[in-house]
Amino acid sequence: MTRNIILMGPPGAGKGTQSKILEEKYGLKQLSTGDMLRAERAAGSDLGRRVQAIMDAGQLVSDDIIIEMIEKRMADADCAKGVIFDGFPRTIPQAEALDAMLAKRGGRINLVVDLSVDEKILFDRVEKRAAEAAASGQPVRNDDKPEVVTRRIREYKAYTAEVSPYYQKQGLLHKLDGMRPIDEIAAKIDALVART
Repeated sequence: MTRNIILMGPPGAGKGTQSKILEEKYGLKQLSTGDMLRAERAAGSDLGRRVQAIMDAGQLVSDDIIIEMIEKRMADADCAKGVIFDGFPRTIPQAEALDAMLAKRGGRINLVVDLSVDEKILFDRVEKRAAEAAASGQPVRNDDKPEVVTRRIREYKAYTAEVSPYYQKQGLLHKLDGMRPIDEIAAKIDALVART
């Protein structure tokens, strides 16, 4: 059975942690559009060259190109059991385009999980993650800097306000308390996945 899941939540909400659990249990593949854009550019593919030209011109990569990239990636063998979308879609047109692309492939979104976390806790989590990276000699992620986190939370609130009702109307959206222990959240997500 193929399952396609969207994990929503602000930075530091635990999407990455829960994605890894879902990947291991169900054989799904987490897809991050940012990672895919970087991979296409690094591979020097036709799509990657188009993306590079757009970014070099200081423009945003269009929804059409993002959907094309996702469709191409979903054709890979490691996506055969389904995928976890992380941070995508961010707008109604993206959600509609994703639905259309999945339908063309005989698939659909099965579940949308929104992990809500108190903003103060988010900052604490991100600060801890940055401190752990620095202590282990690893570079601190650019998106773990306080000013970047503040901007990303603001952006998250804006796109969630738009996209959440879209999936709510379809009966796919489930809000979970991201403040709960990791294993408790995983168990709740697992119960939701089992019903899809």
